[in-house]
Amino acid sequence: MAMRAVVLNCTLKKSPAESNTEMLASVVITELEKLGVAVEQVRLVDLDLPPGVDTDLGGGDQWPAVHDKLLSSEILVFATPTWVGRPSSVAQRALERMDAMISETDDEERPVAYNRVAGVVVTGNEDGAHHVISEICGGLGDIGYTVPGQAWTYWNRGPGPGPSYADTDEGKDWSHSTGRAMAGNLVAVAAALRDQPIPPPRS
Repeated sequence: MAMRAVVLNCTLKKSPAESNTEMLASVVITELEKLGVAVEQVRLVDLDLPPGVDTDLGGGDQWPAVHDKLLSSEILVFATPTWVGRPSSVAQRALERMDAMISETDDEERPVAYNRVAGVVVTGNEDGAHHVISEICGGLGDIGYTVPGQAWTYWNRGPGPGPSYADTDEGKDWSHSTGRAMAGNLVAVAAALRDQPIPPPRS
């Protein structure tokens, strides 16, 4: 069975506005597809996602459909812009809603995120990408995802204001090369976990 991946784009821009984060994530997506992975993208800001830490808050909450996509995918690509040196508010909302997954288990009493891998894509026209990557990877690890080594890529302009990702070619070669490596690492570790799953936590 082919692997599946879901990309959570945490841009603040609603469709159809151009998303710098989506542009960089597309490098990872292209490489994943070359490796035989079926990829689905979700732009979270387009959805009604109220704040909370439950999987279903009712009243038109659209998170349950996102939750289903997470559980049907072996690979998660978590993509966010950088604002005031931190992940976007949409990214934080997603992590808060994913908090419910910590207490959800599969038929073998494993947390539902076990044996799934995750990587991070970050954009921004100011520095702070490593901080954002660390925050998101820490949260995903708490939830139960396996984050392979070097399963991230980022682009930023450097200190101070400047052009966005779409406005310049500066630094893109490195970001793209790192993104392709990220895709390969995600698929390799996902395949390893498929062959040798993490067992339920010891009590």
